[in-house]
Amino acid sequence: DNKNNWQCALAEAAFMTGLERNAEVVTMCSYAPLFAHSEGWQWTPDLIWFDNLRSYGTPNYYVQKLFSTNKGTQVLPMLTGNKPLTGQKGLYASAVLDSNTKEAILKLVNSSSTPQVSNIELKGTGKISPTAKVMMLASPNLEGVNSLDDPQAIHPSEETIAIKGKKLNLILPPHSFSVIRLKV
Repeated sequence: DNKNNWQCALAEAAFMTGLERNAEVVTMCSYAPLFAHSEGWQWTPDLIWFDNLRSYGTPNYYVQKLFSTNKGTQVLPMLTGNKPLTGQKGLYASAVLDSNTKEAILKLVNSSSTPQVSNIELKGTGKISPTAKVMMLASPNLEGVNSLDDPQAIHPSEETIAIKGKKLNLILPPHSFSVIRLKV
């Protein structure tokens, strides 16, 4: 009874931060299976579902899309206590630099059931833009799914936040995946 619910998508986001942190050895990854017709399928964790008239992306689709559209050219360290964020207090993270757009891209997963305060200090960068774009996927319902009747029950929201100096102070909602883009 495996479904593309929010809990599965959140676990994938946490796993994918590890793929990105280890990009020197992980050169490619793929999601399979991709498409499924709502009246004829073999298994349930397909990424995109459709009938003869409609379609929708699962929460997993949005996780995959946020990673694929926010990739960088160089991995940056994202540390707490000189260690990568790999689940400490339910936080997973990775960071990259996109030398083409001159942006740092941070990906943060809060897998815990409580909000997490994240104070990020950007070191080794020149001048930083006073604002950053935040794209977030979150749901209080770990069993939540998208459907043909509610195709965007779980989908990304977007906002702009202010940055003071070289510090980002974020509150990561429970069970959330955030992508932050900022000019450096």
